[in-house]
Amino acid sequence: MSADVVFLLDVDNTLLDNDQIIADLREHLANKFGRACAEHYWSFIEELRETLGYVDYLGALQRYRAVVEHDDASAQQLLGISSFLLDYPFSDRLYPGALQVLAHLGKAGPTVLLTDGDVVFQPRKVLRAGLWNAVSGRVLIYVHKETMLEAVARQHPARLYVMVDDKQRLLTEMKKVWGERLITVFVRQGHYALDPADVGRYPAADCTIERISDLIELDVESLLVALQEK
Repeated sequence: MSADVVFLLDVDNTLLDNDQIIADLREHLANKFGRACAEHYWSFIEELRETLGYVDYLGALQRYRAVVEHDDASAQQLLGISSFLLDYPFSDRLYPGALQVLAHLGKAGPTVLLTDGDVVFQPRKVLRAGLWNAVSGRVLIYVHKETMLEAVARQHPARLYVMVDDKQRLLTEMKKVWGERLITVFVRQGHYALDPADVGRYPAADCTIERISDLIELDVESLLVALQEK
């Protein structure tokens, strides 16, 4: 059945403080291998980001393994880093009010997590953060979500969509495809959202909020009516 409205929410730096997760990983790597080696690993992260279009932490770890596996001590420490990634307490990095927002929006329509990432680490992150259960398993993970809107619509048909994201670029690209069928909500959290040069390249979203918890205070139905009447 088609819903009247479906709420699509990004994960990283929208519901979850991914910048802090990265900072913790950097510090962990520096403590285990030294800062030079940590930066070496991070160079693999950036290489894969350019190639794949998303951050592949485990893929970068595989590449880093080839560099250190002949050093017995480093190879043993490497196994601990994989555990750090998979067992990280992601629920501790939820932004204040993130779960309440999902519950609040869920009163007006289905909530769906729409995020970019790989098919191993990203689902693990969503699950361990408590987000998977919060949306009853309505989780979509793509390489480039802005190019998968037909698939999103097939799986979650609706008259109207609301997309909440920390990246103006993605909101702009999705708006080009769905037009008035999509209401964009820009949340000013994380390094992308707070970079004036990045944000200034794109038109303003339909609605801008300072933090995800701001959505708890909104009368969602009234907001939707007001935005559609603009």
